[in-house]
Amino acid sequence: MKYEKLTKLSIRNHPELSERWVQERIAEDPSILGLGDVILKDKERIQSGSGRLVLLQEADGNRRYEVEVQLGKTDESHIIRTIEYWDIERKRYPQYDHTAVIIAEEITSRFLNVIGLFNGTIPLMAVQMSAVQLGDAVSLVFTTVLDQVRFGLVDEDEEVHEATDRTYWENRGSKATVGMADELLEVVRTLNPHLELTYNKFYIGLAKDGQPNNFVIFRPQKNAIRVEPRLQKTEATEGAVEAAGLDVMDYDNKWGRYRIRLQKGEVKKHAEVLRKLLVGSYKESGGGDA
Repeated sequence: MKYEKLTKLSIRNHPELSERWVQERIAEDPSILGLGDVILKDKERIQSGSGRLVLLQEADGNRRYEVEVQLGKTDESHIIRTIEYWDIERKRYPQYDHTAVIIAEEITSRFLNVIGLFNGTIPLMAVQMSAVQLGDAVSLVFTTVLDQVRFGLVDEDEEVHEATDRTYWENRGSKATVGMADELLEVVRTLNPHLELTYNKFYIGLAKDGQPNNFVIFRPQKNAIRVEPRLQKTEATEGAVEAAGLDVMDYDNKWGRYRIRLQKGEVKKHAEVLRKLLVGSYKESGGGDA
């Protein structure tokens, strides 16, 4: 098989390529961004006093993506402009879930540090794009660097963070369903043996060395337990839970969590698929390989 080396191009310094050219390629085929099954809602949408953006929407969903394209490196003004676009659109169309998307040729470490300073509920994605040439053709490659992180967003119910104990949950749920949390902890500890259960007023969470790590939370009920891993909703995950026959109550778009109800005996029954879900959740939370 013949091998031919790709030549990486700088769009910013290229005499023929431009930001408009990139936007046209996205408009022709929004799937190249890797955001899932999305359609183009608007291109170069004018924002009052704020410039323009590309607007995408899930083909069969209620999420919109406010996309800002920048050539070269990310900078502070790019961050502000992207968040401003996102804020305008979410206020204008509150019936949708909105995600800000920053696309640039280089996502710098300074950029990642700066966005960590923002305090507020900002679902934000960062996508790095590369232009490559092969012969006479030029292609674009998009790589997600930061996947829908909500900066300044406390975990649900942590605004009213009130520590409780095991007895509280045995009374609120039952000893049997709290015991199911212990079973799930054993699964979680295959990812990190130092994780422990923490008993809070609204859920049972996880912590490592006293620091919360709630990539999954548990809510024992009288006859079942709700398991809520924070995990991106994808076709692969949807297919896995459907094939396993899990009782998925819904997907919480606001917090990015699946809500799965398990009855007595189902932790062991579904141990394999549960571990796969928890591995994915753990990795997405920054837990690393498992």
